[in-house]
Amino acid sequence: MAGKLGKWFSPAMFLTALAVIVLLILLGTGVYIVDQTEEAVITRFGRYHSTQGPGLQFKLPFGIDKSYKVNVKTVQTEQFGFRTVTTGINSTYANQTSVSTMLTGDLNIVEVEWIIQYRVVDPRAWVFNVMERDRTIQDVSRSAINMLVGDRTIMDIMGPERSIIESLGTQFMNETFRGYGLGIDVIAVKLQNIDPPAGVREAFDDVNKAEQDMNRLINEGQQVYNAEIPKARGERERIIQEAQGYKTERINRANGDVARFNSVYEEYRRAPEVTRQRLYYEMVEEVFKEDDGTVLLDRNFDNFLPLRDLGARATEAQ
Repeated sequence: MAGKLGKWFSPAMFLTALAVIVLLILLGTGVYIVDQTEEAVITRFGRYHSTQGPGLQFKLPFGIDKSYKVNVKTVQTEQFGFRTVTTGINSTYANQTSVSTMLTGDLNIVEVEWIIQYRVVDPRAWVFNVMERDRTIQDVSRSAINMLVGDRTIMDIMGPERSIIESLGTQFMNETFRGYGLGIDVIAVKLQNIDPPAGVREAFDDVNKAEQDMNRLINEGQQVYNAEIPKARGERERIIQEAQGYKTERINRANGDVARFNSVYEEYRRAPEVTRQRLYYEMVEEVFKEDDGTVLLDRNFDNFLPLRDLGARATEAQ
């Protein structure tokens, strides 16, 4: 029996077992896998050494090298003023209502809900530069939105200034995080619900409804304006054209009358008696003209009755 035990616990077997244990320890502490969405920050004796990409990687075992995996591909989201999923926020920041209640520039109180989306762009800075990363993100984001909300009136915040607040908030947070060396890039700030406190919410709803009605009436008036103004302009142009035509017609007629008068006057100057007789005959023809076109005046003057002289001849006969 003793011989069998001595055979199993021989120095060769002991060394083999020791080598296997050492190999397992080496594999367990020296080999690691980095996911496709991650990068690994390697420290050696507590100091930064290198950053490794995805795949099977090796490091010095026995705790000499340590790896810190950082997700650099996924867009991460932080929520403020509401919570739909569990986040890694300290219990100090669990009271979301206090985060969302803010004072506006016109001394009104609003409850603001927003989210920020960011991505880690510098794994080394993310691991080493800031200890309380989540709290820093919370504080900077709250400070930025508080500042932007405090510079505007409540109606601007609830209306046309939303996109401006989102854009300026993204810019301010990125500048602050770069100053802290946090190693992240804020992709977007999105405002969710912006509401007055519950006690005055109904009054604000009435105000919003009144503003919507005002905008609707303005739009309807603008539509009527757009429909009527072109019609009125067209009518104006038509009247102007008619007036221009009438003006041209009257001027041409007047010019014709002047030309005819001048022509008659020239003839009168050459032969006053003949011209006077011709004008008299034309007048008589015009007076006695029938609607059916009957002519009482012989244009050839063969059978003309000198009506003008009837009174004179009757006097002579007496």
